[in-house]
Amino acid sequence: MVMRALGIAATGMSAQQTNVEVIANNIANINTTGFKRARAEFSDLLYQSERAAGVPNRVGENPIPEGARVGLGVRTLGVRNLHIQGSLDQTSNPLDLAINGRGWFQVMGPNGETVYTRAGAFEKNDVGEIVTSDGYTLDPPLPAFPQDTTAITINESGEVYAATAAQPDTPTLIGQVTLANFANEAGLEPLGNNLYRETAASGQAVAGFAGEDGFGKLYQGYLESSNVDPVKEITELISAQRAYEMNSKVIQAADEMAGTVSKGIR
Repeated sequence: MVMRALGIAATGMSAQQTNVEVIANNIANINTTGFKRARAEFSDLLYQSERAAGVPNRVGENPIPEGARVGLGVRTLGVRNLHIQGSLDQTSNPLDLAINGRGWFQVMGPNGETVYTRAGAFEKNDVGEIVTSDGYTLDPPLPAFPQDTTAITINESGEVYAATAAQPDTPTLIGQVTLANFANEAGLEPLGNNLYRETAASGQAVAGFAGEDGFGKLYQGYLESSNVDPVKEITELISAQRAYEMNSKVIQAADEMAGTVSKGIR
């Protein structure tokens, strides 16, 4: 029994260690554009039956109403990314875009793979194309801006207009930003660098444009902030720390009990 308590408490400490690591990552990314906080989820392990329920003590007697089952601890069920809308911060940069609602920017990532992001801090590269801070182009890519572009306007539908020195009063439509949606956003695989990959759990990407059914609107000159709530994270950190300490106390108590037994045997 004592050894079983040691194992159960050890699973509790391991689970809370994972919980603290997830919270630490949330806090570390509190100022990361488009970051979505994560939450560790746990489930109880198998139960060991000491006395079966519903079995009579003797022949002809009524079955006992409750048995005796002892749980064997806890395990990490998963780490869920919570894709909740973050607040929009104004930057006044014409190539900063924020999605207010559902949708993901499609980006041509490494090895030509299409990846997805909510971080809309875009820039122009050396040929005038819209790219991410890492140099990845939109997918599908938009035509390059004319060399004499003086002003860039992007409306809520994602249409991109460029005013040039030759035609300052009649902006030219360059193209339209394409967004993607997923049946299960929590199933997307985080890759780092604010990028996510489609998986079998997320379902296939459904492409569309901002403002259409199921898609949010685009806001030029804004960025979506992290959805991390610092007060909530600190509260959960304290709770995880206390739970870790309680499990360590169980291990200490079980060890002392085992010591008492061994002394009694000697």
